[in-house]
Formats: sequence, structure tokens, C-alpha cells
Amino acid sequence: MNVALRKALAASRLTEIDVAAHLGVDPKTVRRWLSGQRPYPRHRWALADLLQAEEDTLWPPSSQEDEAHAPASKHVQRVYAHRWQVPREVWWDLFNSAEQEIGILVYSGLFLADDAGMLEVLRTRARDGVSIRILLGNPESKQLQQRGEDEEIGDALPARARNAFLLFRPLQDIDGVDVRTHSTVLYNSVYLTEKRILVNQHVYGLPAAKSPVVEIDRATSPEMAKVYVHSFDLAWNTAGPIDP
Repeated sequence: MNVALRKALAASRLTEIDVAAHLGVDPKTVRRWLSGQRPYPRHRWALADLLQAEEDTLWPPSSQEDEAHAPASKHVQRVYAHRWQVPREVWWDLFNSAEQEIGILVYSGLFLADDAGMLEVLRTRARDGVSIRILLGNPESKQLQQRGEDEEIGDALPARARNAFLLFRPLQDIDGVDVRTHSTVLYNSVYLTEKRILVNQHVYGLPAAKSPVVEIDRATSPEMAKVYVHSFDLAWNTAGPIDP
């Protein structure tokens, strides 16, 4: 529990909802901060300004020992053993903080397409002028069908891709959103903005939800980020429109 942060909120007469609205995050995220989770740097700075407090007072240096919040290396900010372990607010913050572009390269991405809140974030960012490109696997392609066989789920993966089409399709009515299908062999699913990239590894025989995810900061690791951006662009350039 972050006692200093709780006291600062009380002194400022602000609620969790007030803070969430001011910083543009989910109230659940603020509650996690109050419980002891360390915010991203930009959120720490904004919150310190809002509360008119020093950052070191709210998050003393001695409290930074939790390695879960330290960069995994100079190239990778965080590593999650499985995609299902990535907190929802991480996905929410990735897309909501985008100011220029959002890219999603997946076979189905149904965990996002089936989340009404995530779709609303994408819809809002598009209306604010953010360019959004979504690449979904062609359910008729041999690559997607082979992936389903490798995961021992047969036609379930193509079916998930079809469901994702239906759920993502309404976004295409918004200027700046483009949804296409691809028939490439994916070694990774890529979720990118101009600031960060989440890369979901694809492991033979395992679904993406059980495979690792790495988070890359494009400012601190530009060369590594370029690798995945280039891969995304290659898939995009060979993709086609969704077949009605």
C-alpha cells in the first residue's frame, strides 16, 4: 500500500475517479497505484504535478527495489511469461496513450476485439486523429489453418479470426482506421504505437495467450523497435481488404 499517495489524495480532496479522469487512465489503474503498484514515469510526473507533491515523496527511492518495475534489460522494458498475465491496463494504456499511430498484427486478436472497452479506446483515438492499422489473419489461408493444427485446435483458430472480423469491422466506418487480412506466417503478434511496442512471441504448439510478451520502448531501444516495425510493414504491404 502506498500510504504517502493515499495521504496526498486525501489532502487534495481528490478521489480515484478524479485522478483517473485527469490522467486519462482507468480508475482501476489508480487503485493499483494506491495498493503499491508503481506507475509509468509519465504518470508519476503528472500525478505529482496534480497533487503538488515531490515525486520522491510519493514514491521514495527506497521503494524502487521491486525488480518487476525495472527494465528487464537496456532493450526490453518488461517481460511477461504469458500474454494472459499482461494486465488489462497495460493494453489500455498502450492504445490510449497513442497520439500518432496504432498498429495491430495478429491472427485473430479476439481478446481485444471481444473487449468493448478496448474497442471504445480504439474508436476514440481514431476520432482524435490517430491512424489505426489492424491486420487479421485470413481464415481461408493455409498459414492460419496450419497454425490451428499446430495448436491442436483445428478450425477453432479460423473461426476466431472470423469472429474478430465481425467485431473489428465497425471501426472501419471511422476515418483513419484500416482493417486488412494477411496470409503471412506470424512468428510474433505485434501491437505498436509511436511510443511502445508489445511483442507476443509465437511458440510452436502453444496458443499466443500462453506465450511470452516483451515490451519495448521505442525511444530507448530504437534499433530493436525498427525490427518489429519493419516486420509489421512487410505484412501490411502484402495484405488485402476484408472479404465481405
